Amino acid sequence: MNKFSLDDTDRLSFGAARNLSEAAGSEIVLQPLDLRLPDSAHHAEELSLCGTWEFARDGNASARLGTPWKDKFTGHVPCSIHKALFDAGLLPDPTVGRNQILAREESFHTWWLRCRFRFSADNDSRWHLCFDGVADRCIIWLNGKEIARHQGMFGIPEIDVTELLEPDNELTVMLEPIPFEAMEENNAANNASWRRSVVINNVYGWHYSNLPSLGIWQPVRLRPLAAIELHDPFIFTRDAAAGRMALCVPISATAPATETLRLGIRPLNFDGQALSCDIPVKLDAGHGELRYEFTIPHARLWWPNDLGEQNLYEMTVAVGTSVYRHQFGIRTIEMAPLPGGVDANLYNWQFVINGRHIFVSGTGWCTADALLDLTRERYERFLSLARDQHIRMMRAWGCGLPETDDFYDLCDRVGIMIMQEWPTAWDSHNDQPMDILKETVERHTIRLRNYPSLVMYGAGNESPNPFGEAIDMMGRAAIELDGTRPYHRGEPWGGSKHDYGTWWGNEHIDHHLSAVAPFWGEFGLASVPSVESVNRYLPEESRELWPPENNPDFVYHTPVFGYANDLARLKRCAEYFLPQDYDLKQFVAASQFAQALAVRRVLERSRTRYPECTGVLYYKLNDNFPAVSWSSVDWYGAPKIAHYVFQDSFEPLHACVLFDHCGFEGQAVELPVYALDDNNELAAVRHCEVTVRAFDAGLHLIREQRYTPQPDGSAPMRLGSFCLSCEETVSAPLFVVCDIVADQSPRSRTFYFSNFESTRGGLFRLPQTTLTLFVTDNRVTIRNTGAKPAVGVMLAIPGHNHYVSFSDNFLWIDPGQELTVLVSGADETTMTLLAISCLNMVEE
Repeated sequence: MNKFSLDDTDRLSFGAARNLSEAAGSEIVLQPLDLRLPDSAHHAEELSLCGTWEFARDGNASARLGTPWKDKFTGHVPCSIHKALFDAGLLPDPTVGRNQILAREESFHTWWLRCRFRFSADNDSRWHLCFDGVADRCIIWLNGKEIARHQGMFGIPEIDVTELLEPDNELTVMLEPIPFEAMEENNAANNASWRRSVVINNVYGWHYSNLPSLGIWQPVRLRPLAAIELHDPFIFTRDAAAGRMALCVPISATAPATETLRLGIRPLNFDGQALSCDIPVKLDAGHGELRYEFTIPHARLWWPNDLGEQNLYEMTVAVGTSVYRHQFGIRTIEMAPLPGGVDANLYNWQFVINGRHIFVSGTGWCTADALLDLTRERYERFLSLARDQHIRMMRAWGCGLPETDDFYDLCDRVGIMIMQEWPTAWDSHNDQPMDILKETVERHTIRLRNYPSLVMYGAGNESPNPFGEAIDMMGRAAIELDGTRPYHRGEPWGGSKHDYGTWWGNEHIDHHLSAVAPFWGEFGLASVPSVESVNRYLPEESRELWPPENNPDFVYHTPVFGYANDLARLKRCAEYFLPQDYDLKQFVAASQFAQALAVRRVLERSRTRYPECTGVLYYKLNDNFPAVSWSSVDWYGAPKIAHYVFQDSFEPLHACVLFDHCGFEGQAVELPVYALDDNNELAAVRHCEVTVRAFDAGLHLIREQRYTPQPDGSAPMRLGSFCLSCEETVSAPLFVVCDIVADQSPRSRTFYFSNFESTRGGLFRLPQTTLTLFVTDNRVTIRNTGAKPAVGVMLAIPGHNHYVSFSDNFLWIDPGQELTVLVSGADETTMTLLAISCLNMVEE
């Protein structure tokens, strides 16, 4: 038997000088006292330099420094150049039509940004100028003196400007043009210059966005330095059940000092006792590190979504006038081997949170906006939908960014674990400047390590050869600056798998139905956003152009702007379901059917294979730009059909049926039936029953079978097979409906459609039924008043679907049945716009 997994051999190969989490600290005891902080009134506060700045294009230093700008316009920092131009009315909306082509040209100009500010200080502090994010290469002047040059999008080392500050100041930043380096013959716009820097690379012309980032996109501020400085203390869990914690406090002093370090712990999102401790410390001049161990009594743990509460604490560390605050959670992350045991060629893929082995239901996460409009409200929309979809992990993949504090704060609160990859992809670590990459990795490891939602670091996306100096540097940083989380040198690597056979490989949609992996890091299928969203990004004059190949604006909003046979791939997938003649509404629906069907089969098969498969991250939840894409929620925030189908597939208590083929017309089949119970809920249930029914194209019931699950912890329960004879499968399409009822309460329903190829458009020609709605406040009761099942029932609020949420959608409702759906985000007036549709509803 192997003694070492790939995790073990990797850690040895990185050559870390130490593991930050391993060294012990002095034992301290927290007292149940009110949190006490030092009086910092005499210590100057940070000065934000965010707000209104002047913007101007082109020119040189002699013409720009210290002179009026006659060609200026004003914008708000932080923002991107493209967003500032759009907000100022100087660019048409880059998301509409092919306006992105025009907006892209602004990335290849020199841009000048300037702000003026007043400054007065009543103490002798040193003052540092801090830029948290500038894209990408810049020169900075303060009061006419050059103070820094920097490359790399994800933050600039602090600049001591104490001697340059005056009562009235002028801060000027020059942004150098983005270079252009042709990458592919079939996509002349694809710019490979991102490989020579450290940036968000999915906006460089290969991922339905072509707006290379330029701008001061994160906050700017002046920070006073104290005589004693805290440098991002790190708190982590030793033993979750016992509430055992460790604290590492990097600290520096300008001179030897005897001080009191005050540690405070208080509940952040639940009621509980605040705790504190005063610790005498003796400090030498220079940099040092203090270490402590302590217990939080009656500890309340942080759990991933659906597995427990997301309890959060706030830590305050104060020495002298230096105060540091950050949230944290009490939780541990371990990685155990797959059932076959430790393997030298495999990572340990079993996630163990707080000692509990879990299945990881998850997705990919894309940079939320190509224009870098990364507001907290935007994050809240997508992360709340991820929570509703029962997502437990997202992969912030290496074509994006080390995510923001707002993103991580919200992930902490909704219980979504993050695999944070560094900005590398396709072996770009061999080309990117090592110093910039190292600065990025170290800076953001330190910034993010207190968030409990961060559970893994990764070297980047789809590098076929993830080895070398840069990969080892990232591994060392994960150990030396953290030590509590795993690091993977690549994704996919060491047992994980990516798969796009149906899209890029032009394989049949059946390709997805039997796909298996120990861990799915990425796979998916693209689809069109809703008709409402499509009409938001199509210019008014092109909304009626049809078929899609006749609409250049529609073609442009595809994965590679139409350069990679995008439309042909999309039509091939949609045409499984389309009639001979179709309109935009049917085309959208058909493409979304294909996505939902293909991906959900992998999700459910993966869950039924646990623990042989320990997790599945489909690609992806969100977009960086409005387009045909792999997302389950479009760029505007409007869910696709896939969102609701995946929500069903990831329910902690769920019953499902597995299919090896989409079409089996005229064949006898045995379809495995499973019950999935992540939280062992059925152990507390008196009676549970799973019912599987089949319906033909006329929506007649042709077979029904009932099963009784026997609870077995959280393991998948194989209930038997649902068998259909060759006579019973002579139907196109054919539907299978699966229900789970516990103690007479419906808990989960999902439905499947098969045999859809032989009769083109069969899903759009079903026998009709009638539906009625009853609305009470935010509750919508839907009643099927017809004689046939209602298939694919969808609620919508036209004009508002990008921010309104439904607790469930895309429903199967039996004749005479009522279902209630909760609506959030809609007021009384908005609710009056509520609309309903389904594949077979009689239009009123």
